Amino acid sequence: MMRRILKWLTAILAVFILAAIVAWLRPAWTPEITTSPNAIASLEQVELNGSRQWILIRGRDRSKPLLLFLHGGPGMPAMYLAHASTRALETDFVVVHWDRRDAGKSFDPQMSAADEKVSQQLADAEALVIQLRRRFGSRPMLLLGHSWGTYLGTLMAQRHPEWFAAYVGMGQVTDTARERQVADKFIVEHAQRSGLTEAIKQMQAQPNAYREQWLFAFGAELHRATSFVPLLMTGLAAPEYTLRDAMNVARGPQYASRHMQYDVIAGSLAEAVKSLDLPVFLFAGRYDYVTPSELGVAYVESLHAPCKRVVWFENSAHFPFYEEPEQFARAIRDVSDTPCVAARLSGG
Repeated sequence: MMRRILKWLTAILAVFILAAIVAWLRPAWTPEITTSPNAIASLEQVELNGSRQWILIRGRDRSKPLLLFLHGGPGMPAMYLAHASTRALETDFVVVHWDRRDAGKSFDPQMSAADEKVSQQLADAEALVIQLRRRFGSRPMLLLGHSWGTYLGTLMAQRHPEWFAAYVGMGQVTDTARERQVADKFIVEHAQRSGLTEAIKQMQAQPNAYREQWLFAFGAELHRATSFVPLLMTGLAAPEYTLRDAMNVARGPQYASRHMQYDVIAGSLAEAVKSLDLPVFLFAGRYDYVTPSELGVAYVESLHAPCKRVVWFENSAHFPFYEEPEQFARAIRDVSDTPCVAARLSGG
């Protein structure tokens, strides 16, 4: 009997090891779009300032406007969430996801810490936009930033408003110190109401170590989940990511937190960028306390821009594009239909 059990355990272990090897070696790919002869579905490497980085380009009609998605972190990609979040937009846009040099598919364990700086990320973003404009035409595109991607996106929009028909900030960064104060106050007040003395003690002792844990626990990262698991499971199903890529997802933010140099502006984004010469939209999750929506709203309301609007997502926290993908797609279409944006998209 024992020999039979050992035989079965050995067989199961062998299958598991084989599955792990296959998953590790499986090539990345993106599903074809077969509904249109002018479609594009491309997962490819591009060279940006001497660094090989990955982009995903998907759209049913390559003549449609471009939508460039800047992921958060820094170092936390969003490409692996593409099919769960931006696929509905592929009818009306050519959607471009980009894993920056410190993130996801582009993460290079041999990268130099000297290159981990905001100025380099900006230079890479500029190089990518120039390549996209050469490939798809010079018509302005939509620029969308999520979380730390809004830091990069706001600086990009300030530098090159002529490249973009509109800037959309989602989980808008404003002032990191103030954001942490508001988040910590939310956690402590929520813990007090719930009688969670452990959370209060941890936040009083080491807020930076425990903040994300309790933001998840209290529905302020994902409103209907208390951990990273839904994002993880979605990512593991993404054909664009190999097992190696998936393992690099956590490495990027860890690397960036140790080495990122903020060498472009001094102080907070809200103080450094007080006007943008293009339409501005804020997508705000009602329960977002990672980058508290109240601060994002105050920032946009104070910002000088040709036109601007706040769009609330009532069932979302920090990830409206993932938590409410249908409303997110409608909101992006509404942005493109707004007269001040439509005129720029048409080249007017």
